[in-house]
Amino acid sequence: MLPVPVLGILTLYLNDHKALEEKPVYQKMIVEGQKIGLDVFVFTPMDVNDSKKKIYAMEYDVKKGVWGRRWRPFPDMIYDRCRIQKSARFTQLLKFRQRYNHLQFLNRPLRNKWTIYEVLSRRPEFNKYLPETRLFNGFADVHHMLKKTHVVYLKPINGTGGRGILRVERLKGDSYYYIQGRNHQRKIITPQKIHVSRLGSVLSGWSMKNRYLVQEGIAVDLPDGRVHDYRMLVQKNREGIWELTGIAGRVGARRSVTSNLHGGGHAVSFYRMMEQWIDDEEKRNKVQRRAERLGVEVASFLENQYGDLCELALDLAINKKGEIYLLEVNPKPAREVFSQIGNAELYRKAIVKPLEYALGLYERKHSPASE
Repeated sequence: MLPVPVLGILTLYLNDHKALEEKPVYQKMIVEGQKIGLDVFVFTPMDVNDSKKKIYAMEYDVKKGVWGRRWRPFPDMIYDRCRIQKSARFTQLLKFRQRYNHLQFLNRPLRNKWTIYEVLSRRPEFNKYLPETRLFNGFADVHHMLKKTHVVYLKPINGTGGRGILRVERLKGDSYYYIQGRNHQRKIITPQKIHVSRLGSVLSGWSMKNRYLVQEGIAVDLPDGRVHDYRMLVQKNREGIWELTGIAGRVGARRSVTSNLHGGGHAVSFYRMMEQWIDDEEKRNKVQRRAERLGVEVASFLENQYGDLCELALDLAINKKGEIYLLEVNPKPAREVFSQIGNAELYRKAIVKPLEYALGLYERKHSPASE
């Protein structure tokens, strides 16, 4: 009989007070892990003692309902939930990944948004799903794209949660642009109508060169002016096969250029959102099937490129014709969209599937047939 496998969830503290962004989710994972025979604890690179080869792990006591800590050996597998930060903590993470690269990770880091776009765009089957995108080298890039399309988005190549995203719209008459967006603290900036000649001076404080993308805007404005998109979660099952877990619609806050939940957006059931957006039921069903196929194919392809993955979120825009555009790929997806739409079973499934995959991976690795 195999010993109980141990999964370490690798994360980062948000600040010097050791706050964790997803602690309630980790708590659920520990509870669900115990139900299926998986021992789960949480740690950060700061909690690792390299010389003793021990981790000062965060554990949740399911019976007592309290968090505690104790020294533990390294886990059998590591589930990396670390998102990019501008901090010494992130530098520590990079060193940890390098030093312990030989360990069993469920998921390896992906590259930045520009590199992912470049890699995907080399495959003809993905090209039709990609909005035109280029790396920002100067304001001429924005002017050039606005000649072809009336809206462009400027996005940080390493941004998350809608931070630092700008929307530039070419107004009728071609002499003026309308700029909206969010600053790097995620606050909505005051919209501005500017003459085309002032674009450079207005954007000069954003340090964009080689750090931003210029992306074609897709028409996703709802009748009330809010933007919307779709969050699709694809995950591996226990056998290690990619499959769709779920899709939900996201509607942005008023005056927001993004639909992110952290930025005031809200989630809506995929079917409800699609019914409002596309009248034809057959077309809606086709869109769903195509989106599901795209998600699984993208996940499988990126895993072949970058190494082990266990889940990915794809942010999709779907226009009125039912054409699908892949806006970005997120290797560290949140699951809150499914909780917000009131689908408790789908939310639980999204939490449990990486645990089931970890268990299956351990069993395959340690079964007599693999030895």
